[in-house]
Formats: sequence, structure tokens, C-alpha cells
Amino acid sequence: MPVTDKERISNYMVCAISHMLKDKEVVFHGVSSHIPMIGMMLARATHAKDLVHVNIPGGVNPSDVSKEDYSSAGNQIYKTSTASFPLQDVFDLSMRGRLDVAFLSGVQFDLEGNVNASVIGDYKKPKVRLPGGAGSAVLIPTAKKAILWRTKHDKRTFTEKVDFITTRGNVWRMVTPLCVFAFRNGRWELDTIHPTSSLEEVKENTGFPLYYDEIRYTKEPTKEELYLLKKIDPHLNRCLEF
Repeated sequence: MPVTDKERISNYMVCAISHMLKDKEVVFHGVSSHIPMIGMMLARATHAKDLVHVNIPGGVNPSDVSKEDYSSAGNQIYKTSTASFPLQDVFDLSMRGRLDVAFLSGVQFDLEGNVNASVIGDYKKPKVRLPGGAGSAVLIPTAKKAILWRTKHDKRTFTEKVDFITTRGNVWRMVTPLCVFAFRNGRWELDTIHPTSSLEEVKENTGFPLYYDEIRYTKEPTKEELYLLKKIDPHLNRCLEF
């Protein structure tokens, strides 16, 4: 079957995330996190075999998320795990400085690393009331590194100034359908552009100025990575967030 645009872009995002993870790191993801979850499992299948995968259901290192109806916060990733680690212990772990990476997201992001997951518009009379910070308000400031991702890249999402600061902290990378941002010098800087996009497209869809030293492109997935992705996620659940 031909590869769709969604699959191609999700492959770039998942593989980029996998490359960011190191062996023996303790890494957490929350709900609706198919892309980072598959990235974590790809990392464990390649270069980070001793990475510790923790999550909201409490299962450590799930071995199988290949079923069509699996959820990143469901029972399957608990049943196929090697151990149990409850969510409340993840917060404790992070606040003690022992959580290496937390995968989290939001609805608005600005140049200075602020994240909004609370409201669109005025807080007292919002146009839209969002789910709120939940775990991100604790984990982004306390995890060693927060890797953010978002499957929508436009000026309403990457804005000059967020409508409300839900959280901020140790943001490190941001992965989008167009590019990867790195947080340096107190601001987001353009790190790589996916080969499916261009500098012009990133500029047109970003509401804050782009800072970069040179134009670099995200690495192409290898044949091994594409093969493993078909085994890990045969039903393309990594495309569900688009």
C-alpha cells in the first residue's frame, strides 16, 4: 500500500522522538500520546534497550501495543508490562529529580517556552475552556527534560504570546508535523525541518520569529526503523492524532 502523507509525517515525528531518547533514561507519557509512546517503544527496540517506560496506567515497559484498539492510557499497556509503577509515584519521582524525560503537550505555545492548556481568550470569560494543566503543571517544571509535541502547526498554536500560562519549565524539544524546535537561550530555536516541509512553510505557520544558525533537515527514517514501526504499530495508531 502507498504511504499516506499522515503516515510519512508521523514517521518523521516518531523517529525524531526516538533519536532524542537515551539508554537507561526514565521516560513518561500521558494520555492521547500515541506518537511519543511509539517513539519510546522504537527507541527500546533499537538503541535504548534499557530505557524505562512509565505511563498513566502504571505499567512499566509494555511489550505490545500492536492491537488495533489499543490506547496510550488503556489496559493493554498495563497487562503487557513487566512491573507496576502507579501514577502518583511518577509525580514523586519527578519532584525528586529522578524523571529524565516527560512527554507532554498543550494547545498554545510561545517563543519563551510558555504552555497554555487552560483557556483561549480571557481567563474569566474565555472563548474556549480547555482541559487544564493536569500533570503538566507539575511535570514540566520538575522533570529533567520536557519534550513537547503537537500534531497541528499554525499561528494559532505557535503564537506570539499565549492567552494563559498553564505551565513552563524544563522544555527541551518540540516536535511538530513541520519541524523540531530546540529550547536554547531562553527561547525556541528552529533545530530541524522535516523533508516533507520547508523553511517557508514553517515561517508561514509560526506566529513568533524563527531563530536558527543554519538550515538542517530531520533525518530520514532508516529501513530498520520503518520495519520496526510496522511491527510495533501495524494499525498506524500513530496517525490518530492528526
